[in-house]
Amino acid sequence: MTAIRRIEGTPYEKVWGSHDLSPLFPPSERKIGEVWFAADPLLIKFLFTTENLSVQVHPADENGVQGKTEMWHILRAERGAMIALGFREPVTRERLVEAAKSGGIMALLNWIPVRAGETYFTPAHTVHAIGAGIALCEIQQNSDITYRLYDYGRAREMHLEEGSRVADLGVHPGECGLPVRCEYFETEAVELGGGEFGGDAAYGSAHDHFLIVLEGCGELGGEAFAAGEVWQVAAGKHRATGRARCLRTWAPRG
Repeated sequence: MTAIRRIEGTPYEKVWGSHDLSPLFPPSERKIGEVWFAADPLLIKFLFTTENLSVQVHPADENGVQGKTEMWHILRAERGAMIALGFREPVTRERLVEAAKSGGIMALLNWIPVRAGETYFTPAHTVHAIGAGIALCEIQQNSDITYRLYDYGRAREMHLEEGSRVADLGVHPGECGLPVRCEYFETEAVELGGGEFGGDAAYGSAHDHFLIVLEGCGELGGEAFAAGEVWQVAAGKHRATGRARCLRTWAPRG
């Protein structure tokens, strides 16, 4: 691969998306909900919400189908913004299905107030939802398999049988912080302050990795970079100018 290359992002309009794409991009005339970066074998996204996303769950790798484990790093959160991870107390599958049909699932979920800078790990099988008024960076397995359990009356297909079958019915521990380490990806915070970076295995530079620029600007390997960009970086030492706050992520099995 080229030692350093920028990955093109693809924006997607969503009914729950936002014109406010801060802190990464200027305001948009379109209601953007997601910006995707194909970072094989991972998928990196920026999400911007003005409405609650559906209550959903993802399966793990099984029966030849790739599952979906993910993490969220909060970039912006309006007052009162929340996410849901797991349940306030253990539930039965029967109660989960009944509550999903009635809308009572909202009261069963563990809703967590969020602030910028927090990180949450959402392994496969976790019932979850992202609330309104949030901008976040999502790092996940490169899979879009989703089982919706509840969608606030929107006219979209539900997957109660599949979702209840794979759902973890217990309590999620909540915020995990950085670094995040799992079998599918590892992610940590890194500051670029000018000069050489990399060459330190403690920061993942022993792997080909991806730099997700959250704040700042400068040059990376002679190429200009700015917030809201994702760069693929080969293992080893590289040179950066300027100052930036980034996430660095890689697939340990890749």
